[in-house]
Amino acid sequence: MEPKTLLITGFEPFGTEDRNPSWEAVNALPTCIGDRTLTKLLLPVEFGHAAELALQAAADCRADAILCVGLAAGRTAVTPEAVGLNVRDASIPDNAGYQPAGEPIQADGPAAIFSTLPVRSMVEAIRSAGIPAKLSYTAGTYVCNDLLYTLLHRFSGTPTRVAFVHIPLEKDLPLTDSIAALTAAIGSI
Repeated sequence: MEPKTLLITGFEPFGTEDRNPSWEAVNALPTCIGDRTLTKLLLPVEFGHAAELALQAAADCRADAILCVGLAAGRTAVTPEAVGLNVRDASIPDNAGYQPAGEPIQADGPAAIFSTLPVRSMVEAIRSAGIPAKLSYTAGTYVCNDLLYTLLHRFSGTPTRVAFVHIPLEKDLPLTDSIAALTAAIGSI
């Protein structure tokens, strides 16, 4: 049986935050969960560039699945994302100073693409671990959504499956719970 490789990504700090629990949680995960070997990748909070790096890493490690993790300030539950939207619209500049307003991510792409990993199963697995979780239908229109949509568009029609999970700030959910939530989500894939 061919080994299963999961590319899992987290982001650097952005905006007014000096830490990003998405990367801290990803970085704290073991190198294997179940039958999956994890390849971890820290991404910049930059439109386009984050997705380029993730695409290169996915090719390098021959990932059969990609799970991206981001920070959703204001949320109090772990939220797997059901859909990526074909739009870049930022209320604050990314870390490179770019602030798009209503631009498409892929000019020839569909308006939305559904996640291809079992996000509902992830929600149930996280809840079963005793951590608040719910399905989300908006990854926003910032870099998280840009990454999700780009990966879904690129891997559409291929065996490589993709999803995105948002975690709350540490004041709303302890980092240990975010780590446990990601472990449960990966175990459900």
